Amino acid sequence: MCKKNLISIVGPTAIGKTTLAIAVAKHYHTEIISADSRQFYKEMAVGTAVPSSEELASVPHHFIQHKSIFEEYTVGDFEREAIKKLESLFQDKDIVVMVGGSGLYVDAIKNGLDNFPPIDPVVRETLNNTLKTEGILSLQERLKILDRDYYNQVDLNNPHRLIRALEVCIGSGLPYTSFLKQKKPKRGFNTITVGITAERKIIYDRINQRVDMMLEQGLLEEVASLEENQALNALQTVGYRELFSYFKGDFDLDTAIAEIKKNTRRFAKRQLTWLRKKEDILWVDYEYNFNEILEKIEQKRNG
Repeated sequence: MCKKNLISIVGPTAIGKTTLAIAVAKHYHTEIISADSRQFYKEMAVGTAVPSSEELASVPHHFIQHKSIFEEYTVGDFEREAIKKLESLFQDKDIVVMVGGSGLYVDAIKNGLDNFPPIDPVVRETLNNTLKTEGILSLQERLKILDRDYYNQVDLNNPHRLIRALEVCIGSGLPYTSFLKQKKPKRGFNTITVGITAERKIIYDRINQRVDMMLEQGLLEEVASLEENQALNALQTVGYRELFSYFKGDFDLDTAIAEIKKNTRRFAKRQLTWLRKKEDILWVDYEYNFNEILEKIEQKRNG
């Protein structure tokens, strides 16, 4: 039995993953790997709900605000760096905690990445032109036709993800998801996944409250400071895109805020759709009993 265990804390946005991850890490006197791709960038703190300075100081965290929006950073880069960090941490720890709502990044650590065929760069160029001339809706509709499974999982408001999936579909003639079922590398650790959930209304209420809190903490000012760089991939995300539209005059502020809340709720729904397909998750209610969670983790460790 492998004695090294990665405890992965997952769940929809705003459900309380950070709080639980810190509590688990403190209990096991260990450290935290962040798998939240939005929190990698040091220029994006408020809109990505980066843990507070007190939270970051309470337990050692890795892969939070370690990159700039001007750097290209892929899931492959993250996988290589995070696995190297885990190997180092596991030298003197039996348990490490991972937390994050980016399903692709979580899966990359648990299972490894998929091998995709080489694609003619012209395909991506054509799709980028389609995005500019016809808008994101055109890409969404095309993906719905070419790969309905991935359409139901992906963040439909993320053009980078849509274009990546479409270029594989078009270039290979096969669905993007068909490449997600290949044999993966064997990891030198077990993964115990704890998923936090709640009734949909509670999740949506928590999201709305978080957006209001972000605005109080300076989201508007943060996005304004990034406006001239809004074409960068890192900024093609909920909370930033809608406020860029507000600054351009496409929305009034109330509409922009409503759009952020709506798009975040949609994102949370897709996160849950992705997670509920996984059979190995220990689901707990957001009003959990911490000792019961520890019992479940220990049962898995010793099982």
